[in-house]
Amino acid sequence: MRPLVAALALAARLAAQTISTEPLISGISGPTDIENAGDGSGRLFLVQQNGVIRIFRNGALTPQPFLDIRAKTRVDAERGLLGLAFPPGYAGKQRFYVDYTDVNGDTVIAQYRVTANRDVADASSEIVLLHITQPFANHNGGQVRFGPDGYLYIAMGDGGSAGDPFNNGQRLDTLLGKLLRMDVESEPEKVHIPPDNPFLQKPGARPEIWAYGLRNPWRFSFDSATGNLWIADVGQDSYEEIDFQAAGDPGGENYGWNLMEGAHCYRENCPADGLTLPVAEYTHDDGCAVIGGFVYRGRVSPGLRNLYLFGDLCSGTIWSVEHQGQQWATHVVLASGFSITTFGEDEAGEIYVANGSNGTIYHILGSAAPRIEPDGVRNAATLAPGLVAGSIATAFVSGVLDDAGIVTGPAGLSVTVNGIAAPVLAVANVHGQEQVNFLVPFEIAGTSSATVVVTRAGRSSVPAEAQVFAVQPGIYGIAHAADYTPVTSGRPLQRGEFGIVYASGLGAVSNQPATGGPGPSSPPAATLADVHVSLAGLPCEVTFAGLAPGMIGVYQVNFRVPAGAPSGSQSVVLGAGQSASPAVAASVQ
Repeated sequence: MRPLVAALALAARLAAQTISTEPLISGISGPTDIENAGDGSGRLFLVQQNGVIRIFRNGALTPQPFLDIRAKTRVDAERGLLGLAFPPGYAGKQRFYVDYTDVNGDTVIAQYRVTANRDVADASSEIVLLHITQPFANHNGGQVRFGPDGYLYIAMGDGGSAGDPFNNGQRLDTLLGKLLRMDVESEPEKVHIPPDNPFLQKPGARPEIWAYGLRNPWRFSFDSATGNLWIADVGQDSYEEIDFQAAGDPGGENYGWNLMEGAHCYRENCPADGLTLPVAEYTHDDGCAVIGGFVYRGRVSPGLRNLYLFGDLCSGTIWSVEHQGQQWATHVVLASGFSITTFGEDEAGEIYVANGSNGTIYHILGSAAPRIEPDGVRNAATLAPGLVAGSIATAFVSGVLDDAGIVTGPAGLSVTVNGIAAPVLAVANVHGQEQVNFLVPFEIAGTSSATVVVTRAGRSSVPAEAQVFAVQPGIYGIAHAADYTPVTSGRPLQRGEFGIVYASGLGAVSNQPATGGPGPSSPPAATLADVHVSLAGLPCEVTFAGLAPGMIGVYQVNFRVPAGAPSGSQSVVLGAGQSASPAVAASVQ
């Protein structure tokens, strides 16, 4: 059974992070998609429902349309030219893909090529790769997009009408009501099925299917930093939903339609087993049709990073979704007043939104200040929420490091705890997750809570409150005391040997250094709390516990491996007073 994801009711309150919009270009007739080619050109491709694709570059539209296939399609409610996708390496390939409904209303996935004028495509170069008969006029899906794996993903609605009368969402013998995944690049002009598609070997199932149980997925996107997949699925009468699939997932999700609408039964007494529920939903009190967006990864508004933005066609409300611990949080970030039809992302990670009522495309802007995630101030060793004076803490923050990597002592970045400067030790951006490691000032000892502020280039985050503990033990790692090398399965601890636990959160010490200073060696800064170590449940002799000499904010505990310790991987637990660390594994021989 696929694990259920708890769906959260919409929090109808403004988040600390709000957004604004700035007009970019007007006069786009029926905007259905906004894409970039990923070719370094900085162009935005604006897809019109009437069959025309326009190019926006250097502040203006190019004179000629990029593509004009008005003879092949027609605007009729939800029909028309709906999606555009550029393959990886487009600059060298000069081919692209579109999703449109033909003059009969059926879905067509087609490849086109570009002329010698790279701003104009050859409308006669069409190669139809997939044709899907549509039983009704609505619920055509229409998004096409290449995933991080290089395959083309295609969103298909359930075929229309109301309530999915043919049960297409739950049937695996039809492409309707699905997210499809196809290989169209390994042999251009032909379609192949990826060998790891989840239903490839299932009798009677269409091998193109990647996920099912969708009603009308109107815009999906991959997070450019993590590869996570976000799907906005338009509801029936009551609920709109946002679905999620983590990067690396093998596919095969059943998102529930038409058994469920959002996180609620659509059919009476619907089974929830095997279904993947939405990570966010809202009722028709707040809109009528969800419009999917993107996770912000740009530089202009760094405080927006890590937030997935989406909106509603009727209300014009724009929301953000983010993962907070084990839950998802949804917040209103703008009441735009737009008739939102689509979102787009440029090569720099900036996000745009289309107002279908007047054909204007807007640039979304947010705060330039860093944003500390809720409960984002944590013990650097255990990642448990909280601070201990003199220990290293980690603040999970958006907007502190634009590029991937790890930087020590970056210029223009500072942290304060209760207004006291906290030395910044390192800043990291790994797969889009940004964090700051800093030393908690000794001066906050004895307080019950503290306020943490992160400032970059003179712009400060909203203060974050964190609980302060006298001790909060955590283990970074275990080493051999003889030569300080890490304990690994290749070089385990020996019975009777002395080992070292490198730790956090052991609290007050004697011979306390100044905040930011290394642990002294003569005399050492010994812990005042009673520190103890157990290995495989056996108490260990502790010969020293205190700040590691020469290191900043790291504690060192020397212990002897018990003579009766069993062989193999064993649990090591560090205690300080009545508090204990999470167990870590260490090999013993």
